[in-house]
Amino acid sequence: MAEYKLYCMGESGNSYKAALMLALTGVDWEAVWVDFFNGETRQARFRESVSEMGEVPVLEHKGERLSQSGVILDYLAERTGQFGGRNAQERREIWRWILFDNHKFTSYLASYRFLRAFVPQTPDPNVLAFLKGRFDAAAAIVDKHLAGSKFIAADSTRSRSSVTTGPRPIPTSTPGSSEMRRAVPVRHGSS
Repeated sequence: MAEYKLYCMGESGNSYKAALMLALTGVDWEAVWVDFFNGETRQARFRESVSEMGEVPVLEHKGERLSQSGVILDYLAERTGQFGGRNAQERREIWRWILFDNHKFTSYLASYRFLRAFVPQTPDPNVLAFLKGRFDAAAAIVDKHLAGSKFIAADSTRSRSSVTTGPRPIPTSTPGSSEMRRAVPVRHGSS
């Protein structure tokens, strides 16, 4: 049994962030696939035993259960001593970009991706244009910041933030397909 357990789904950019952090830190972990599209997160059993918020990712470690990708990234940085900042100022800067990502990238890009890839009816082009415009504006802020810095937050590989790794491009096949499941590594570390 792996030391860390990540409840996740391949279609979730936030699940991908947590899975990437687990993989980059080299800890022993496993994925527990959550069937969002068939309503698993809306079931009382899931909300009582995994996540009262009905969301993924959820990280389970040594009897503790954490939700929200930013909290999970912070926890893993603290536990592993990697990617977390060398001092309070760097930690605040990492949190600042995590919050920016969650508000500006994840909220708009995830909604855009969901409408384009998973909704059976044709999405309203005005809504798509609005969401893409908001994401493009956020990306321009990041591009400008990165023009003068090697990393998004802090200035070392030990403290760099994986905050804007975001969702990977999704295949055009059915959600939950084998291609999507391969988008997030299933296990990393010793067996």
